[in-house]
Amino acid sequence: MRRIAEPRAVSDFVDELQSSGRYTFHKEQAIAALGVSEIAFVKSARRLAAKKRIVAARRGFYVIVPVEYRDAGSPPASWFVDDLMKFHSRPYYVGLLSAAALHGAAHQQPQEFQVVTDTRLRSATVGRNRIRFFLKWRFAETPTTEVKTETGTMRVSTPEATALDLVRYVGRVGHLGNVATVLAELSERINASDLVKAAQTEVELSVVQRVGFLLDRFGSARVTEPLAQWLATMRLRPVPLRPEQKPKTNEKDARWQIVLNERVEVDQ
Repeated sequence: MRRIAEPRAVSDFVDELQSSGRYTFHKEQAIAALGVSEIAFVKSARRLAAKKRIVAARRGFYVIVPVEYRDAGSPPASWFVDDLMKFHSRPYYVGLLSAAALHGAAHQQPQEFQVVTDTRLRSATVGRNRIRFFLKWRFAETPTTEVKTETGTMRVSTPEATALDLVRYVGRVGHLGNVATVLAELSERINASDLVKAAQTEVELSVVQRVGFLLDRFGSARVTEPLAQWLATMRLRPVPLRPEQKPKTNEKDARWQIVLNERVEVDQ
């Protein structure tokens, strides 16, 4: 009598994935590969999660935790963000402070992994990683680049697009001093002509004006001259440096049409 092979254990499935360099899987994938019921899989997954062998990043989406990351509860977000966004079926790029750090501007270390996408997604806590999502209109026009990770690749905003996003979302990533500090470091990686191309995708000219002013003041005039020339062809109106604060002064930077309603200082 032919013996029917018993289903493999979920732990074996996880070990096999890791040995092949994979660190994520979803519930349906595991159930199909193992030939087990959903109830049996969920029970096994809970046991592995209790042992910190896997962690659920989303309901039905799991991250494998190698032994060196057991204390942290998860490998770095860069290991699995691409798979996570494929699970959501959404385009994305790593942006803001996380992108700035990847481009070498790491003075302001982000306390969260910041991801920009085209829809609203709630934040995710995966071990010690907190992944925060930012919604952006005209998302697809943002210049990005592909960056290699330990497990594959991920999309990251270019230095020029990162500078614009930092100013666009300044109220959600810190304050103007934080952003100016990052821009001062990031300016070394910014290409002047690429900055103009990125600015042409920006919906709000006020964001471009503020970026130009801050880069001029704290970064390098080398990267701002073409941007200033492009803006000179536009019909600009004076905008406050700090958008949410009503201007209490008429002091203005004529080149960028910025009302200087806040004194900005950078960290040394």
